[in-house]
Amino acid sequence: MALLESLTDPEVLAAVNDAANMLDDKDSVALVRAASAGIARLEAVRFRGLAQLNRHREGARSVAQEVALELSLVDNHAGALVAAADALTTRLPRTLHLMDEGKLAGFSAMKVATATAWLSDEDALTVDALLENRIADKNPDQVRKAANHAANTVDPEGAGKRAEQHREGRRLTMRHGETGVASIEVEDGPVEKVAAAYQRIDREARALRTGGETRTLEQLRADVALDLLLGGQGGASERSEVFLYMDLFTYLGLNDDPAELAGHGTIPAALAREIAGGENSVLRRIVTDPLSGQILDLGRDRYRPSAGLAEFVRVRDRECRRPGCHRPAQACDIDHAVPWQHGGHTADTDLIDLCRRDHRLKDEPGWTYRLTPAGTLTITTPTGQRYDSTPPPLHEPRPVADESPPF
Repeated sequence: MALLESLTDPEVLAAVNDAANMLDDKDSVALVRAASAGIARLEAVRFRGLAQLNRHREGARSVAQEVALELSLVDNHAGALVAAADALTTRLPRTLHLMDEGKLAGFSAMKVATATAWLSDEDALTVDALLENRIADKNPDQVRKAANHAANTVDPEGAGKRAEQHREGRRLTMRHGETGVASIEVEDGPVEKVAAAYQRIDREARALRTGGETRTLEQLRADVALDLLLGGQGGASERSEVFLYMDLFTYLGLNDDPAELAGHGTIPAALAREIAGGENSVLRRIVTDPLSGQILDLGRDRYRPSAGLAEFVRVRDRECRRPGCHRPAQACDIDHAVPWQHGGHTADTDLIDLCRRDHRLKDEPGWTYRLTPAGTLTITTPTGQRYDSTPPPLHEPRPVADESPPF
């Protein structure tokens, strides 16, 4: 471990940073190149560490989640890192060697791992040899194209099956962006249908470009696509359920404190009021602990009846309770922190929200979950690392009022 720490010694890095301020243009470019090569070499070290962890754990599915927690990554990226590490240290040794030489970045190496994932070990080694002199110092898109071409050349029959498998893996994903915006994407859809869908959206967007239209063509395409999905000409309208947390004074316009949209994060007060003012919005009173800001109860004076305990837990937790997972609580499973069969209780003091993936993770060997009366969930991984999760308070904790009599 001392050797690894020396690679990023703060004093050495501070000296380099000081020197960087004195460089001319040519030397600045040289420094950037040298730093990038060094990063590639360190990424190769990280891949070897990930592969070793995966071997110790015999490829358990939970390795990706443990890596996600330790490196503060989303699960998909952590899983891709682990898969690439396994491939680079077994089937793609020459690609890994290019990283050791500082000639290939980790992101580009992952492109090779993905492109060869469907090949046999023998064919993957063949592609690895073919790429050795073709991908050094190339950008990720060039590496991806070269790797796909080599893989399809080595196993043309398998390439056709791979295309079928990709089309079978089509899925719809949503990605939260900056404040108040998000993206929705159909991934790995059949290319002919995706192209046809885009042409329809583009055609209808262009038809709206009349004299008084102020939206750009890009904005029109986005609005047409969402209109088709939400009921316009694309089908029946759907009711959407979201949890929006907003102070009463903010709702009334007496302050502009930001609100929170579960799964997305904070949004401006004006946008929160616009969402809350929708014709189908349902408001309810939430009772909080004045000192901690934690939710104690849900007001029952509301139009639609309460779903009881399950609803309370979802409102309290807002999102999946595993640190780093932001799936909204209404799309999660309600589970016992301590398994019911092992003494858990069906009460708000023992129930938490977990997305389906993290619900399954809790049942993996070596993972333990403990929930304190104050609501803090402590997750311990098979390697003994501990991570805490506490529902965020609905408001900032308030100091205890001074009740001493005046003199």
